[in-house]
Amino acid sequence: MCTRNSLPIGILACVLSGATHAGELPGLGRPLSEAEVAAADYTVMPDGEGLPAGRGNARRGADVYRQHCLACHGEEGTGGVNDGLTGGHGSLTTGQPVKTIGSYWPYLTTVSDYVRRAMPYQTPGVLSNDDIYSVTAYLLFLNGIVEEDAETDADSLPRVRMPNRDNFEWDFTPTEQPGDP
Repeated sequence: MCTRNSLPIGILACVLSGATHAGELPGLGRPLSEAEVAAADYTVMPDGEGLPAGRGNARRGADVYRQHCLACHGEEGTGGVNDGLTGGHGSLTTGQPVKTIGSYWPYLTTVSDYVRRAMPYQTPGVLSNDDIYSVTAYLLFLNGIVEEDAETDADSLPRVRMPNRDNFEWDFTPTEQPGDP
């Protein structure tokens, strides 16, 4: 007997069993090459392990931002259709917290890795490593964390102390926070 609640499960079972019996896959996606897998198979740690080669600064990052980020995140990281990237300092303990790069994120390596993997939204992966380091530096500059001419690279990025870093509690041992010098 087929009930309303069991129907979706029954359909799924039929689809899966039919594909299994026929020895066919559902035809979704395509096999990835070893190079495609290698390009995405990395882990970036808070101490900078896994960051790519490259370098940048906020002056160059302003150009990258205008070309690839402004449409979604607005002028200087605010007022866009997507999340704001600047401001929010001191708001996390209020009734209306504003989570931005400068107010919330504990490690800059996480920001850089996210940009590398997922931005720009429409065309992730088009930014070069130098572009990523530059736009990251620009966002830091807009948040008052680094000077405009500060160089960012795999060595300097983990050393940037984010404003909210000490407000996270970690559930692991040893007791040091990742990335502490």
